[in-house]
Parts: sequence; C-alpha cells; structure tokens
Amino acid sequence: MNAAQIRSADRALSAGTWLIVGGAMLYSILTVTPLAARHTPEGWRWTAPILPLVVDAAVIIVVRLGATLARLGGSGGWWPIVLRWMTGVMTLALNVADSVLKKDLVGASVHSVAPLLLIVTAEAGLAYRRAIAAAVTELNARERAEKERREQVAAERREATERRAREEREHKAALAREQREHEASLAREQREHDERVRREEQARTEARERAEREARERAKAERERDERERERREREAADRRERERREKEEATRRQENERREREARERAALLSGGPVNEKLPEDRARVVVHAAFGEGLPVRAAADLCGWSVGWVSARYQEHRDGAGLVLEGAAS
Repeated sequence: MNAAQIRSADRALSAGTWLIVGGAMLYSILTVTPLAARHTPEGWRWTAPILPLVVDAAVIIVVRLGATLARLGGSGGWWPIVLRWMTGVMTLALNVADSVLKKDLVGASVHSVAPLLLIVTAEAGLAYRRAIAAAVTELNARERAEKERREQVAAERREATERRAREEREHKAALAREQREHEASLAREQREHDERVRREEQARTEARERAEREARERAKAERERDERERERREREAADRRERERREKEEATRRQENERREREARERAALLSGGPVNEKLPEDRARVVVHAAFGEGLPVRAAADLCGWSVGWVSARYQEHRDGAGLVLEGAAS
C-alpha cells in the first residue's frame, strides 16, 4: 500500500467517525432533552438542552484529540481513557434512562444503539489511527531506506564513472605525450630541411630582386607621373561634381521652401472657413483633416472644421502619424 492509499483510508475513517459522532449527538440531544425537561423545575425547562450539549462537547473533545494523538503516535495517559469512557457511559445512561424508568426494554435497546456505536467507534478509530500511524512510519522508513540505497548505488556508479573517466584521461594524456614527441621530432627535421631550402632560395631571390628592383624603380617613376596626372583629373572632376551638387541642393531647397509656402497658404485657406454645421464630403473632409494635422490643431478642432466625428478624425490623424513615421524611417535608412 502506498502513501496515497493510506491517506485515502485515513480520510474515509475520519469521515465515517464524524458522521457517526454527528448522528449520535443529534440523536442524543433529541432523546435526552425531553427527559431533562421533565426533571427540571417549571421556570428552568429552557435549560434542558444544555446537558446533552455539554456531554456531546466532551465527546467531540475526546474524538478530536484522540485522533490527533493517534496520528502523532503519542498517548495522553489514563485521563483521556477515563474521559472517553465516562462520556460514553454518560451518553448511554442519558439515552436509555427514560426507557428504563418506564421499564421499556425495547426502547432502552433502541436508544442504546447510538451511544454504544459511538463508544465502540471511538475505541476502534483510535486503534485504526494507531495502526495507520504505524503503517505510515514503516512506509516512511522503507522509503528512506530505499532512497539511501538508491543514493548509495548512484554514488557507486558516479565513482565508477569517475574512475573510468580518470583512467581514460590518463591514457589519452600518455598517447598525447607520445604524439607530441613524435610531432616534435618530425617538426625538427622539417625545420632543418626548410632552413637549407630557404638559404638556397634566398640566394636565388637576392639575385632576382636586384634585377626586379631596377625594373620597379623605372616603373615607379612612370607610375608617379601617371598618378599625378590622374589625381589632377580627379580633383577637377570632384570640384565639378561638388559645384553641381551644391547647385542641385540649392534648387531643391528653393523648391521645398516654395512647396511649404504653397501648402501653408492652402492649409490657411482650408482652415479659414471655421466650424461647419454639416459633414463635408469625405474627400473634402480628408483634405481639411490633413491641413489641420499639418497645422498641429487638436482633434476636436479638426472635427469642428470638417463636421465629422472625433473618432473618425482621430483615425485620420493616426494614419498621418503612421505615414510620417514611415517617411522618417525611409529617410533614416
């Protein structure tokens, strides 16, 4: 049985115990209250339910604390036993007293069922809970032992793995040392051969370089003349391009200024009409909203000028903002 099954059994035991306790308490109150009322002075009969409630409160204490001690595996000594049996006997006596006084054996038997069931359930519940607590303790001990065994096995496996890895590293290190020594020997022989070849090649190279040096000096003089001529032509072409660029930029600035002045006059003409009472046609309204956006007017003012709703004008303003953002991104790229 695993821990989940043990917890399920404990919950079932708790639910059944409290169901029996609740039923016995209710039955006891309904049975004992009339008996207490008949044996109470006329003016104090309203106190009749107090006695069964007190006895039932003691029953709750007995069952609840007994269950807690059983789960903890502890014992409260003799007093909890005395209280448990005393409450059980009191409940039994109070429930059968009325039938016994009337010499009704059947009634006494019927009324003794709930108290006896309560007494036996309390005792059996304690035994069950002690057994469950012992089972849980044993299960925990087994789980700890199994966990320790798995940890020990894992540690042994890790140790074996580390030992194999260490041996492999040592073997690889030995092979690497041999390989390095062999490579060093080959490299030394290769360097000696290369040195001989280099000296021979150096002698041939020096002779060739003397001849090439003379040819390079002659070619260098010719290149310098050609380079000076090319630089002169490039400077003239660069000056010409710079003048053309400045002239083009100046023309572009003039066109841009003229365009901005023209747009400013057009926006002023569009916005000079003031608020309207009816919606303008959509094409005309878009032109007015564009002019208001260019002048930096609020959305409400643009809505008054074109007669359309603030939401529609806000959407057009957002379109202009998005378009301006795309233009700025294109210019930046």
